[in-house]
Amino acid sequence: MRAAIFSGGTLDEPFVKSYLKEYKPDCILAADRGLEFCHRNRIRPDIILGDFDSIDPEVIRTYEEDGGIPIRRFNPVKDTTDTAIAMEQAAKMGAGEICFFGATGTRLDHTLSNIYNLYLLTERGIRGQIVDACNRITLPAEKEILLKKEEQFGKYVSCFPFGREVRGLTLEGFRYPLKEYTLTLGDGGLSVSNEILGDPARISYREGRLILVESRD
Repeated sequence: MRAAIFSGGTLDEPFVKSYLKEYKPDCILAADRGLEFCHRNRIRPDIILGDFDSIDPEVIRTYEEDGGIPIRRFNPVKDTTDTAIAMEQAAKMGAGEICFFGATGTRLDHTLSNIYNLYLLTERGIRGQIVDACNRITLPAEKEILLKKEEQFGKYVSCFPFGREVRGLTLEGFRYPLKEYTLTLGDGGLSVSNEILGDPARISYREGRLILVESRD
């Protein structure tokens, strides 16, 4: 089952509506201010949740009065984020894949927290992706990834080690190839802004976790 989560970060309306149509989720969860986007664009969530400390009170009141959609309200003083709560709910509903909208933006702390959420999903065998108008971020469980030109999100592909070094990293079909490289946290921009030349391009590695960022200007 595919789930889409709308959070309170940056939501480019034309992009999100287009990507959502392509993604075709089986269920939609609105986390706090993400409900405002759903409300404006007549997207009906299957469940609404959060502490609602950043949403327009009139918007949440509208759904409370309607009573047609389950609403779970949480105390603002809590040890997690509204997006993480929505992620857990999607997992309980049986989601095997989750797409996060509004998970990036001006709050870098929330963006980093959401990238860590991708790791938590991967550890549970659930695919996750964070998308905005310029980026798609994934943390694949596979040790071999094929990227086709016609399916790539943007012009640039960047790789980062998650938590520790990535051993045996090989990049084939890229402008800047690598072979059996150990990518560390200290490698800085070594694997940033690569470009696909082959079709498909291939990323493989033996050990570690890899953050994959597909970007466009």
